[in-house]
Amino acid sequence: MKIRQATVADAEGIAQVHVNSWKSTYKRIVSEDYLDALTVESRLEGWKWRLENPSADIEILVLEDPVGRIVGFMNFGPEREQKRNSEGELYAVYLLQEAQGKGWGRQLFIQMLEVMKSMGYTSLLVWVLEGNPAIHFYKALGGKRVRQKEIEIAGELHQELALKWDSLNLKDIIS
Repeated sequence: MKIRQATVADAEGIAQVHVNSWKSTYKRIVSEDYLDALTVESRLEGWKWRLENPSADIEILVLEDPVGRIVGFMNFGPEREQKRNSEGELYAVYLLQEAQGKGWGRQLFIQMLEVMKSMGYTSLLVWVLEGNPAIHFYKALGGKRVRQKEIEIAGELHQELALKWDSLNLKDIIS
């Protein structure tokens, strides 16, 4: 497996991982009709645009298998809600089920920390939909629940939890 910065050519692979991960991760959490309506085509244009119009403060890393197929990605940058200059935010991390549980999410996370530190961030926040099993992954890496908010997906209300790391030092996170 290889972790690298995303390129425009990765848009379709990222869209496929995004849709397939949503369908497997949020089954029985989000409306089945909403998940059934998700398509790679519906996500592809957004990913193409993001990759063709990169922002200096937002990064996208991809995880590719030995034959070059995208099996995971991570998107991160500045904290969006309270606009704290030193706080980064992990916007999205998705891996296909076949790549989960093998340490690759952890490796992506470690790579992200290095990039965030080089960008000047000193802390990290991630929002996770309640019921998402990734909450356990973040807590195992030291994320502490700091707040929650209500969001709407397909007309249904859901709780989203914020987890935070006050330090981006690997020794403080990875034990």
